[in-house]
Amino acid sequence: MAAAAAAKVQEVREITRIERVGAHSHIRGLGLDDSLEARHVSQGMVGQVSARRAAGVVLQMVRDGKIAGRAVLLAGQPGTGKTAIATALASALGYDTPFTSMAGSEIYSLEMSKSMALTQAIRKSIGVRIKEESEIIEGEVVEVQIERPAAAEGTKVGKLILKTTDMETVYDLGGKMIDSILKEKVQSGDVITIDKATGKITRLGRSFTRARDYDATGQQTRFVQCPEGELQKRKEVVHTVTLHEIDVINSRAHGFLALFSGDTGEIKPEVREQINGKVAEWREEGKAEIIPGVLFIDEVHMLDIECFSFLNRALENEMSPIVMIATNRGITRIRGTTYKSPHGIPLDLLDRLIIIPTVPYDQKELQEILSIRCEEEDCQLSDEALTILTRISMETSLRYGIQLITTSSLIARKRKAPEVQMEDVKRAYELFLDEGRSVQFLKEYQQEFMFNENDEDESQMEIN
Repeated sequence: MAAAAAAKVQEVREITRIERVGAHSHIRGLGLDDSLEARHVSQGMVGQVSARRAAGVVLQMVRDGKIAGRAVLLAGQPGTGKTAIATALASALGYDTPFTSMAGSEIYSLEMSKSMALTQAIRKSIGVRIKEESEIIEGEVVEVQIERPAAAEGTKVGKLILKTTDMETVYDLGGKMIDSILKEKVQSGDVITIDKATGKITRLGRSFTRARDYDATGQQTRFVQCPEGELQKRKEVVHTVTLHEIDVINSRAHGFLALFSGDTGEIKPEVREQINGKVAEWREEGKAEIIPGVLFIDEVHMLDIECFSFLNRALENEMSPIVMIATNRGITRIRGTTYKSPHGIPLDLLDRLIIIPTVPYDQKELQEILSIRCEEEDCQLSDEALTILTRISMETSLRYGIQLITTSSLIARKRKAPEVQMEDVKRAYELFLDEGRSVQFLKEYQQEFMFNENDEDESQMEIN
């Protein structure tokens, strides 16, 4: 019985340690120093020094709020790190600055109009930092006395003694405050804050004067200084929300609960105009501050001429974020027209863009990227295996080389080897085709496949 229980506990622990490893989960930032110069290898980023330096300038302009209403184009071949730079920019901005990422093809699968989908994406990328003052009581708990009635129907009564370094006060407690104190398990020696408007109690930690108490020696215990000055204070509270969240809250009957239901749907323009007016009033009164975030649209060539026209107009609006777009197309047709243009983007929009080019990685940079990915995926590669994997990535693509890391690791694990050897990489290379060998395979065996183009061409010739 005990052995079964131990096995069950072990199983639960293993499940909780599972972590998700994504294509760009190794990226922590742009890898720039204080003067915005790009380090060759830093924060998961490798190479692309010129592109990262340009992205660093954009990052600084975003932080200063001087680039709102402009757009940046990341243009380069497939596998040159365009999405990686956008991910790094999002990491460098931090949690307070909104960052919305979407693919160009997403707008065709949503149950709303294309312009509504783009409007929501734009407003998700604009933050509003709302400031409000609230009165709080902050102090160290000297004593808590709660008297419970003998009968179940009676009301609880109690008192709370709080002190700062300058004063001490006794507060009589009502039923609601007593329930909050019992819920938070407040005891003497705790430093707490009480919001006078809502009655919410927050424990800041234990006072340093109680650091030697036997009941406060847990690892998670946080010790803080006893507050100074008056017990009652005015404190500025800052909330950061996006314009889209304000739209949803004000357009749905459930209020903020609509954010969790997932039913956002289309929002009337009148609601947005009222919200824009209210936010403008808050800005004039100093209660709110606009934070222009970043909207990243990958595969922007998938947008059609209507979407490009909408973006062109949206960029002129004062309530617009920084729009970053990425594409790997050359001169191609603009979707929805018969005209061709660079990157499949109309020339009038292209004229507004700051273009950051990305270039292919050299062999040394590819080896460094593969080495970082091996660490991220917890895979041990021998020097010979890393060398041959780098050569494969040079001849095929970086994405194919990264995909061989996990497959080679599984092959090595099958033969119970501590690290991946050269033969494991070769075996994975034989099992899984890259793009070039796949095309060659189709050419050799195309007659055995159904509905190949050669059969259609021959049938058309027979008909004629």
